[in-house]
Amino acid sequence: MAFSYKPLWKLLIDKDMNKKALMSATGISKSTIDKMGRGEIVSLEIIDRICNYFHCKVEDVLEHIPNV
Repeated sequence: MAFSYKPLWKLLIDKDMNKKALMSATGISKSTIDKMGRGEIVSLEIIDRICNYFHCKVEDVLEHIPNV
């Protein structure tokens, strides 16, 4: 499985917010943000925190990239 967090990074740009501010606002650790930066899987709890913070849908945070 491959996931991309590009929608989240675009959302941060749109909200004029950086990763450090996201970490502070949601309680997400730097190591989790780093995992997301590498496209690694994070728990649904993390995705839930982000979606609740931004009042958005899961697809506004990540996208699934199908295997070719």
